[in-house]
Amino acid sequence: MLVIVAPGQGAQTPGFLTPWLEDPHFADRLNWLSAVSGIDLAHYGTEADADTIRDTAIAQPLLVASSLVAALSLFPHPADAFRRIGAVAGHSVGEIAAATGAGVITAEQAMVFVRERGRAMAAASAATPTGMTAVLGGERTEVLDALERHGLTPANDNGAGQLVAAGTLEQLQALANNPPAKARLMPLSVAGAFHTSHMRPAVDVLARLARAIYTHDTRTRLISNRDGQVVHSGRDVLARMVSQVSSPVRWDLCLQTMRDLDVTGILEMPPAGTLTSIAKRQLKGVDTFALKTPDQLDDARAFADKHGETTPMDSSPTWRMLVSPAKGTFRQTAELPQGARLTAGVAVGEVANLRGTTAVLAPHGGTIVEWIVEDRDLVSPGQPLVRLHPEGE
Repeated sequence: MLVIVAPGQGAQTPGFLTPWLEDPHFADRLNWLSAVSGIDLAHYGTEADADTIRDTAIAQPLLVASSLVAALSLFPHPADAFRRIGAVAGHSVGEIAAATGAGVITAEQAMVFVRERGRAMAAASAATPTGMTAVLGGERTEVLDALERHGLTPANDNGAGQLVAAGTLEQLQALANNPPAKARLMPLSVAGAFHTSHMRPAVDVLARLARAIYTHDTRTRLISNRDGQVVHSGRDVLARMVSQVSSPVRWDLCLQTMRDLDVTGILEMPPAGTLTSIAKRQLKGVDTFALKTPDQLDDARAFADKHGETTPMDSSPTWRMLVSPAKGTFRQTAELPQGARLTAGVAVGEVANLRGTTAVLAPHGGTIVEWIVEDRDLVSPGQPLVRLHPEGE
């Protein structure tokens, strides 16, 4: 199984787009996204220095656009790609690129959304002096206890002894003065405490914007960085992209879901390297490919061919598929035979595993066309459970 991943803020480096812009098709597409976002992406990807592209309002649109345009270079015919990609995921802002690639929103919607996301997060960061510090190593429970003691949030949990603490500069200094045993601290060059309560003003901005965004359900599995669950509903994906601004990134749970899916290959969009490095430590035996420059495209396509498989998802407009959000045991909520009509938001069942129980909801309602699993069946993340004929269609 092939998974495509998109990196988050901090992955950008000065000049990383220079070789890509030698391709006129890449340059034209990037120019279009520049016009949509109102940001000169070519300049920031080739000529701007590290301090300039560290700016949240610049970095976020630059990262999303880079992943999107590189994906079109890798898969010139996106419909063909859906037959090979088993799942997509993105770290923090990278989830916007992943959602776009999965067909939830358009590239134009994505660029407006990420532009406003970057601006809103920059404004929220300016309200209070905050920051982030990577905590490497140490006993997990001791590290989490230390963060709680100092009022800090584990804003990024990347697994394998990699946590990112976020909070006020005073809280971070207190952690530096009394670090957890056997842990190494590395202050990060970011503008604020992303993925914490300090970003709630940005959530309000994006929530208002999201009300005007039309979505489609995903055309392949999307692994949410909020909890590692597989999400299929386009509205749910969008809601998660709004709320994740002030919620921790659980990349460790995303990797666990990839393991549950028996992923064999992970391909990272540019600026690549961060997520494949984490995967090498966490997912032993899984092949990785960091797509950094256009001269790697042929090898990347060969990698995709090697690990690609037919996705179980389908974008047919005549029915909707409810899929399992996680690995576990499916339990049907009640007797729901073929032909039963469901109201929007009703639970058709739940998936139980060692992490707990997750409801399976019918976000749009509809009529049950076919049950694909039975009560008490073991299911995997993204596995189709029931087919619905949508309300009003």
